[in-house]
Amino acid sequence: MGGAVSAGEDNDDLIDNLKEAQYIRTERVEQAFRAIDRGDYYLEGYRDNAYKDLAWKHGNIHLSAPCIYSEVMEALKLQQGLSFLNLGSGTGYLSTMVGLIIGPFGVNHGVELHTDVVEYAREKLDDFIKNSDSFDKFEFCEPSFVVGNCLEISSDSHQYDRIYCGAGVQKDHENYMKILLKVGGILVMPIEDQLTQITRTGQSNWESKNILAVSFAPLVQQNRGDGCKTDAVKLPPIAVRSLQDLSRISIRRTLRTLTSEESQARGTPQKVPQKRKRRRCRRRRINTYVFVGNQLIPQPAESEEDERIEDEEAKAEEDKEAGEALKPEEPLLNLLRDRILALPLPEALKAYLLYYREK
Repeated sequence: MGGAVSAGEDNDDLIDNLKEAQYIRTERVEQAFRAIDRGDYYLEGYRDNAYKDLAWKHGNIHLSAPCIYSEVMEALKLQQGLSFLNLGSGTGYLSTMVGLIIGPFGVNHGVELHTDVVEYAREKLDDFIKNSDSFDKFEFCEPSFVVGNCLEISSDSHQYDRIYCGAGVQKDHENYMKILLKVGGILVMPIEDQLTQITRTGQSNWESKNILAVSFAPLVQQNRGDGCKTDAVKLPPIAVRSLQDLSRISIRRTLRTLTSEESQARGTPQKVPQKRKRRRCRRRRINTYVFVGNQLIPQPAESEEDERIEDEEAKAEEDKEAGEALKPEEPLLNLLRDRILALPLPEALKAYLLYYREK
């Protein structure tokens, strides 16, 4: 599923295409997509396909097409402090983007059938926290993943404000999914080849809206062979943050605000990575005229001069890009990090405030 938008050269280019096609429509969703590079969730050797609007699968590892994730993120109507459950959480790509929006006081849980995929998701999450330039720009709700079949969740589990299921849901399991949702919550899932948004408006009241036609692999059914009863999936607990963790969140928020205000007062906003400009081909045309019956009809036609001009413009653009590529890029400033390192605090406390990041 996918192929609805043009392929991009990098993550920003892909997001530009998704915006242009109206798959991404809100600023908070756009910011989350730009902060998480889709290519980082691909295996080495497959990254060239990361910025195409196509699904990707290798073994048990799977990513849906970018246009699907865009529609899901928009349909969830995420806000700070919400609880989120990702059924079939896969690589953790979507859960990580959600965590940037719901913030540190939200809840971010995922259930994934395959142990190797959960391990892969945890590796990618750890890499994002330790190495991504985006981490210090957001307040983050770290996802927590568990292994299990999402059709076997314990009946006494808590409910969530937002739920997404990343596999095809049979009609028989629709009510099972709805029970996990709080009143006022939103469930997004593929059912009967339609990505559907379901809002719980009351204890027994629901509103459904089809978003777009999709094709998803179905949920894996419970294994009842040999009369064996499998253990119910226990979702992660919703724990209250420690005072130590709350202090870190508050200190980082205060320093981030002060740093931003000081930067704006000096008139030196933090630099952002320069986006690659798309090449635009300007096509000049001349008109010729042909007789149709007794009418003279103008017909646009390309001239040889047009082709020569376009070739010259394309070559000039390539030479310009090649020259820019030779220039050393200025390192991006991480003002929050610099501010923390300048504090008169023990090194161990600075490391804690930085989440033990090395960059």
